[in-house]
Amino acid sequence: MPYERVEAWRKAHELVLSVYRVSLKWPKAEQYGLISQARRAAFSIAANISEGAAKKGSREYRRFLDISLGSFSEVTYCLKLAADLGYLSAEDQASLEPTRALTGKMLWGLYQAVKRSAEVKR
Repeated sequence: MPYERVEAWRKAHELVLSVYRVSLKWPKAEQYGLISQARRAAFSIAANISEGAAKKGSREYRRFLDISLGSFSEVTYCLKLAADLGYLSAEDQASLEPTRALTGKMLWGLYQAVKRSAEVKR
């Protein structure tokens, strides 16, 4: 699949897997709340990169990357909330943070590159 060649997608996929793993430890009472929201937001990052990569044209791709950026912000907040509530251990937070930070950096870089590409084609 074309999206699998996108480094930002690979890093986002790694973040999804990590969020699923750490959220297994969160209270069952959060199954339909914070657990579900964090997982959906993390999934949305990678899913929108892959969907955007399949679109024709950089304008549509950027639209999906914009959604991914919003989902990235959402998962970042979910993880902060989980940490503040004591659901996310300091150890899990420390192991997750490099992946989360790099995902955001790569996603923003991809967005900027697609944007520049669209501007050049005008």
